[in-house]
Amino acid sequence: MLDAEKVLITGATGKIAFPIARALAQRNEVWGAARLRNAEDRERLAGAGIRPVALDISSGDFSSLPDDFTYVFHAAVDPGADDWIRRVDTNAQKSGDLLYHSRAAKGFVFCSTGSIYAYQGRRPLREDDPPGVPLRANYSFSKIAAEQTCTWIANQFGIPLTIIRICSTYGPEGGAPADRLQMMLANKPIRLHPDAPNNYNPIYEDDYVDLGIRAMEVADTPPVVVNWAGSETVSVEDYCAYMGELVGVDPVFDYSTDAHTPLWPDVTYMHEVLGRTKVPWREGFRRMIEARNPDLLTAAKS
Repeated sequence: MLDAEKVLITGATGKIAFPIARALAQRNEVWGAARLRNAEDRERLAGAGIRPVALDISSGDFSSLPDDFTYVFHAAVDPGADDWIRRVDTNAQKSGDLLYHSRAAKGFVFCSTGSIYAYQGRRPLREDDPPGVPLRANYSFSKIAAEQTCTWIANQFGIPLTIIRICSTYGPEGGAPADRLQMMLANKPIRLHPDAPNNYNPIYEDDYVDLGIRAMEVADTPPVVVNWAGSETVSVEDYCAYMGELVGVDPVFDYSTDAHTPLWPDVTYMHEVLGRTKVPWREGFRRMIEARNPDLLTAAKS
């Protein structure tokens, strides 16, 4: 755990950034930057000991931010699909601008995504695999551009950088598994790629907090590029079946080539530089449901 550092977390109200900011605020000065369009978001940050900062990354105006942060975790993102030029500008160019603005930092983490990879079939995706954008092309392309922009700036100015390729997170704040549980409860089919089983390495909140902080600590030049996921592999089919057992609902799957290919990461390098995750997936899924839908477990037992 970092101690007595000055840390900037962008996208601080998001499901990944908020738990990391909350954990760091126990022993550090943490600034939480987000759009903060409603009072509840500001109050939530302040209540966790985080200094709220209203900031729209897409504006490129970082005058509200000091330039003496010792660590930065940059999770703010434009995920929309309506304007690809704006999305590339925000996710790539403005991320590069923020990196340069924070060039005094001892460690900067840029949040990328496992969806940048071209599908490699029935094997885990390695950090040296080529990119590809079969679905959600604009978003994936913007992250590929962002990785290259941030890498160039980090190398040019000697800024320690870690690029984490996020594959599947979950926990009390939500995530893809929580979304799939809601589909199960609504009796909606879960669309999956036909190349079954659809393997993932989901990472629970406790672990992604630990590995997110560790990613800041190991930042280097040239940048560290690493898959960011759980240590255990489990298919969507298996974890949905397990959630179904817990809440008394059977999942229904719809296999289609229109579905996203599985994001099954190779975590060998992650284990070397960040460490292993500690929460077994079954325990994590139960804890997620207990936090978000405790009544479902009670009803299933009765």
